[in-house]
Amino acid sequence: MLTTNPFEDDKLREECGIFGVSGAEGAAALVALGLHALQHRGQEAAGITSWDGAHFHSHRAMGHVAGNFDREEVMGALRGQVACGHVRYSTTGETALRNVQPLYAELATGGFAVAHNGNISNAMFLRDDLVARGAIFQSTSDTEVILHLVATSSYRDPLDKFIDALRRVEGAWSLIVMTPQGMIACRDPLGIRPLVMGRLDDAYIFASETVALDVVGADYVRSIEPGELVIVENGKLRSLRPFGETRPRPCIFEWVYFSRPDSIAGDQSVYSVRKAIGAQLAIESPIDADLVIPVPDSGVPAAIGYAQQSGIPFELGIIRSHYVGRTFIQPGDQIRRLGVKLKHNANRALIEGKSIILVDDSIVRGTTSLKIVEMMREAGAREVHMRIASPPTTNSCFYGVDTPEREKLLASRFNVEGMTDFIHADSLAFVSIDGLYKALGEAGRNDMTPRYCDACFTGDYPTRLTDHDAIDQLALHEAAE
Repeated sequence: MLTTNPFEDDKLREECGIFGVSGAEGAAALVALGLHALQHRGQEAAGITSWDGAHFHSHRAMGHVAGNFDREEVMGALRGQVACGHVRYSTTGETALRNVQPLYAELATGGFAVAHNGNISNAMFLRDDLVARGAIFQSTSDTEVILHLVATSSYRDPLDKFIDALRRVEGAWSLIVMTPQGMIACRDPLGIRPLVMGRLDDAYIFASETVALDVVGADYVRSIEPGELVIVENGKLRSLRPFGETRPRPCIFEWVYFSRPDSIAGDQSVYSVRKAIGAQLAIESPIDADLVIPVPDSGVPAAIGYAQQSGIPFELGIIRSHYVGRTFIQPGDQIRRLGVKLKHNANRALIEGKSIILVDDSIVRGTTSLKIVEMMREAGAREVHMRIASPPTTNSCFYGVDTPEREKLLASRFNVEGMTDFIHADSLAFVSIDGLYKALGEAGRNDMTPRYCDACFTGDYPTRLTDHDAIDQLALHEAAE
């Protein structure tokens, strides 16, 4: 099988999206709609769990929400006024049904379902300890660690058990949890992964992005604060902050690429921030050219900002077909090479003989950028300049983003000159880290108190990386031997 989008095989991918409803008839149907809006955050699998006041009901499946949760027999079985769901792109654990969330278990305190966006950076350490004490894991997902920690907590109250479990995990976690007592939505103390709250009549809605609230007709209320637990019981809402005060570090890549442009993140329009990044890029890295062309679709807002700031015309030099499926059978190498043009093709009449500026959100391995530049040259472009609406991605992410090992990141292997040669561009430039912060309304990046998690650009990880450090130590020990 062949992915027909040549520009999606070299992107950083968010692990998942989560959506929960408490207090609405047909809650599972609303969850399915919300997950449709979050499909971009995870396309490998989807799941929904509901609670009807007496029993939990679950359906999990590989693939997209459409085709799995648009069947009457499936949705009819997901009864109740409370439900949560999950779309998955795996960063830990194999691609298998047993890892599809929400994960569910029968605990001493009753049923417990959890949907998780993020990555627990000490999951291996905790898992080894739990297994040594007799725990039996049913998945390879880091999320299952939370279930076992809750089950083995010495506290008696279910909420205290949950808080006790969260105190032991490191990394990034936005969670929606369902128990017979109610629904809990929470974020890790640094707020690395997003989670928002909305209202739909008398129901409370929780989602990874505001666009999912829009789709179900809910009003956006606010973001769940870093370190906050929002609890809905019997239609009443209360908030707890059991982890003390911390300086938030939300993932800066939500504004660069992950979130849909029609979402609000941190009370800012994602679309407007991306335009501002493009404008800042034009200020920092101007070039004389005929056209500004976005790499579809994620490069569009930044390209508009670049064009408006520079005064160079914005044009669609790469045309995307929206009527092609994700895959098709590949009968041979020649057809495979031609297949990429089914979904994206150069607008030759526009490009031929022109000096162009291509604007994209990031460069990861560099293979995609090379394909794009080659496509433009084959279409007759006189010069191809690349401008990137984020700083060079030099470090891997350990907080729920599928990132190649550091040695496979182009920016960790080459300086900008070397990267320019690799992608065969006439020039290449990235927005600076200070410029990225300015586009978000900050004065710049203060190295002592950064406002965001920008570790993929700076290597400044805001939490301990217990599992990663242990692997590094093991590798050093084996090399020494």
